[in-house]
Amino acid sequence: MLIDDLRAIQACHGFLPEEELKSLSERQGIPLYEIHGVASFYPHFRLEPPPAASLRVCTDLSCHLRGACDVLETLRESVRYAGLDQWEVSAVSCLGQCDGAPAVSINGCSYRSMTGDRLGRYVSRLAADGKIARQPVRRTASPGCIDPYDHPLAAESLKQWVARGDADGLVQAIEDSGLRGMGGAGFPTGVKWDLVRKTESGVKYAICNADESEPGTFKDREILYHYPHLVIEGLILGGLAVGAEQGFLFLRHEYDREREVLERTIKSFYSAGYLGDGLLDSAHTFHLEIFDSPGGYICGEETALLEAMEGKRAEPRNKPPFPGTHGLHGRPTLINNVETFAWVPAILRRGADWFRSQGVNGAVGRKYFALSGHVNRPGVYEIPLGTRVSDLIRDYGGGVSGGRELIAFSPGGTSSGFLPASMADIPLDFKPLADAGSMLGSGAVIVLAEGSDMVDLARNAVTFFRNESCGKCVPCRTGTEHLVRLLDTILEGDARPDALEPVADVAEAMELTSICGLGQAAALPLTSVLRHFPSAFASRGCQPAGHGENTGGGPDE
Repeated sequence: MLIDDLRAIQACHGFLPEEELKSLSERQGIPLYEIHGVASFYPHFRLEPPPAASLRVCTDLSCHLRGACDVLETLRESVRYAGLDQWEVSAVSCLGQCDGAPAVSINGCSYRSMTGDRLGRYVSRLAADGKIARQPVRRTASPGCIDPYDHPLAAESLKQWVARGDADGLVQAIEDSGLRGMGGAGFPTGVKWDLVRKTESGVKYAICNADESEPGTFKDREILYHYPHLVIEGLILGGLAVGAEQGFLFLRHEYDREREVLERTIKSFYSAGYLGDGLLDSAHTFHLEIFDSPGGYICGEETALLEAMEGKRAEPRNKPPFPGTHGLHGRPTLINNVETFAWVPAILRRGADWFRSQGVNGAVGRKYFALSGHVNRPGVYEIPLGTRVSDLIRDYGGGVSGGRELIAFSPGGTSSGFLPASMADIPLDFKPLADAGSMLGSGAVIVLAEGSDMVDLARNAVTFFRNESCGKCVPCRTGTEHLVRLLDTILEGDARPDALEPVADVAEAMELTSICGLGQAAALPLTSVLRHFPSAFASRGCQPAGHGENTGGGPDE
């Protein structure tokens, strides 16, 4: 795979020297311009020698709420004052450490809960020794129902299925449970498995998408760390059910600790006979390996993920056809999210009816949510689907930080937009949130306290999508740029009173014509603020078209 070749070159040299790329082109018979096109696309690769030190501050939503901009400015001043001209200091997209905001990447390693004093100590140590130790992080699992076993190598669901050999029954059990995709789309898992199973092909693949990269989203990180055996067992079961013999775990490259845990668990599964040829002394074969993402939020889109694995730029494919029939290398491919696979062993062990009964307020099942922002106890919590947002914030998150009042929240990650505090009793479930003009999304609830500047937060969210757009389609590429420039103008006080009039048309064009979900949802942070907090714009001299005054207490009628 081209990505692996590029990664090996960079590991050797620290960057991608031109002569090495030419040599790779000759060895592999790949035109040099194609190699450059791939290497320049991904943020993980460098085409120039690296700086003496690279320090990058996450400035996306959860970290932004915790003072990341001040941390970045302090860091720049400290490095400048120390005369460390060969150091690189910049902002970076979400590092997946939103519960430890603000987060900083130092020479590729993530450091959490950064303060000015702590950052100063890191800078001093790095300047003196040329390196710093990895930050110790306390990891405790949220108590819940996801693990049905007493020890991580039990794999009872896998043993039971292999003994019975009833693939149709396995798929039907997942379908009966009502399990839906937990990565954002919410597509019925059993239906997807059945589609891939029934597609005729001599070769099929199964892939676990572990590339969560949206601001506020880090639940899969904790599942991978605490329950890797469930993710792997679920992936094996999914692969065997659809007729795949090769699986991949597509992992975001910032998750170095999780990779170590996964490597150990995969090795243990091979030793126990749960992976490999003739697994569990049966006629079944399933092999599994980790594919490290070369970086970029767009890699979380399933067809962009496939493009990356095939050594191309991670640009989403037009659909149809869908990966279930034409996936990796054109073969039928099952792709599910980390959490989706992790629930499979418990469902098969305890029964479909058990999972269906776990929801509240009319919802089906349980789900992991990542809670961050202005909350006392940010973290990952397993809760019944249908739990009210207000209950999650109060009972699990310990309430809004600083004793402040809730003003707004993002119910499903940055792409779900913002809802006002008056809607905090809405159930965390697919349909209620869709009816409210939002979505359950990635399962990331971001809490905003009174005093938050909603226009600034809309700009921060849309800027993320602008920065992470792959640029393939015009509506997303130009639409996000237009919206960021508009919000910059408003925040700078230079906007005309009618500046917001084109927003509805731009948002509609992006939603209807963008190739993937990034462009389709990129305007929602802005349009949701326009809908629920029009006074935030009116106070800056811009009257939202079609909206009256609103204090942010509730949605426009």
